[in-house]
Amino acid sequence: MTKENARLQIRTIASLTEVSADAWNACAGRSNPFVRHGFLSALEDSGSADAASGWAARHVLLEDGESGVLVGAAPLYVKSHSYGEYVFDWGWADAYERAGGRYYPKGQICVPFTPATGPRLLLGDTADADTQHILGEAVVSVARQLGLSGLHLTFPEKAEFDALGELDHFEQRLGLQYHWHNADYASFDDFLGALNSRKRKAIRKERREVAALDIDIRTLTGQDMTEALWDAFFGFYLNTSDRKWGQAYLTRAFFSLLSERCADDLVMIMAFEQGQPVAGALNFRGGDTLYGRNWGCSEDHKFLHFEACYYRAIDYAIAHGLTRVEAGAQGQHKVQRGYLPTATYSLHWIADPALQRPVAGFVRHEREQVEHQIDAMLIHDNPYRKAKI
Repeated sequence: MTKENARLQIRTIASLTEVSADAWNACAGRSNPFVRHGFLSALEDSGSADAASGWAARHVLLEDGESGVLVGAAPLYVKSHSYGEYVFDWGWADAYERAGGRYYPKGQICVPFTPATGPRLLLGDTADADTQHILGEAVVSVARQLGLSGLHLTFPEKAEFDALGELDHFEQRLGLQYHWHNADYASFDDFLGALNSRKRKAIRKERREVAALDIDIRTLTGQDMTEALWDAFFGFYLNTSDRKWGQAYLTRAFFSLLSERCADDLVMIMAFEQGQPVAGALNFRGGDTLYGRNWGCSEDHKFLHFEACYYRAIDYAIAHGLTRVEAGAQGQHKVQRGYLPTATYSLHWIADPALQRPVAGFVRHEREQVEHQIDAMLIHDNPYRKAKI
């Protein structure tokens, strides 16, 4: 440890109101909208992710012991359940509790309800491996002090995954999503030209059918989103939640706070029929990536979901020079629309060796399966004329 690192001190806070937005954002950086103060505080202040909903904040701060300057942070939540995480550990919890253990509370370093890759150890310009190790050791120490059964970092960046994997604490787990990559396309037609003929014709057919509908599809910013439009979108979100999960995680107040705190990051694709909103796809723009987050509608129209969530996202990325579109969790059907299988990452510290050992064996086997699945899809299901890996 260097002399400078020896001065570093750790403390925890129970709310983002205890740290200034400027200090937190200096550590979070500009590239990922979800780890910035505005988004995380909107989740807390709206009641979407707070102690009452099972997301009790214990955010970790890494400070210079002499100056008090914040040099690092981690969004840590003490969880009483495993909802809203998208990296599933229900089987671990069930097995441990049937064996007489207590799986909850557990620790989660993540962005609630947001399966998007991004930094989890927020270190700004000091994100070297040495400092990552220090903060990695620190968050495990905090988890021990809190008496948690484990600590789970979900959807970290590859550099964090590799750096923390060097520590003895963490098991490394792979997941799978489908992302679109921009090969410097000049237009959507240029992108279509890279696909094989069958996929190209299918996408053109879907887009023609949507274009023939009496529907006006608009791309809106956060400043464009009125309270009436948020009311409509919240209704769409509830419809989707009822069909897919049976539970809505996000409150109506959350969406209003987004317009106040994250307006520049919002990209809403909203469909109107006779002037009334009937569907919407909420995206967030990062430094080089468009992140698809929430979709919903009040009535079904064939292929409208694909148009709003996938094709309009590609249109936007090409027009704005973005390198990637992350369209959210799950959905192998995205492959035929140009979104390729991509590994995602998580790290898991388990306090009890009796649980840690079988978890370690499980994730090692799972990693092999995910790697094989990605390789197989890139070979056998690749929609591009030339292998795009």
